[in-house]
Amino acid sequence: MYICPMYSKELLKGTLKTIVLKLLSANGEMYGYEITQKVKVLTNEKIQLTEGALYPTLHKLEADGLVTTQVENINGRKRKYYQVTAAGNTEATERSNEFTEFVQTMLILLNPQLTK
Repeated sequence: MYICPMYSKELLKGTLKTIVLKLLSANGEMYGYEITQKVKVLTNEKIQLTEGALYPTLHKLEADGLVTTQVENINGRKRKYYQVTAAGNTEATERSNEFTEFVQTMLILLNPQLTK
């Protein structure tokens, strides 16, 4: 599912769609391996996505109309590029805002002295 030496699987379980949508929203079209590498680089290898976690998520996002795909032939091999739709951009923003608010709320719960 995830290879994550720094964080528990439980912390990451609900964030994969948000991660993928935000990356696609920020970077335009990307293919699966490119997404896994971008996450790895951006998190300084703290989060490493496996194909077994990523591709079912991409397929679900496509089924929900949040991403579209385009297949290109690269050096005789087919490569599927994923692009976020307008609805996907909206969802990415909403999920990102919700997650940010959640993190802020958790910080208050974990460190109540910081709010005084």
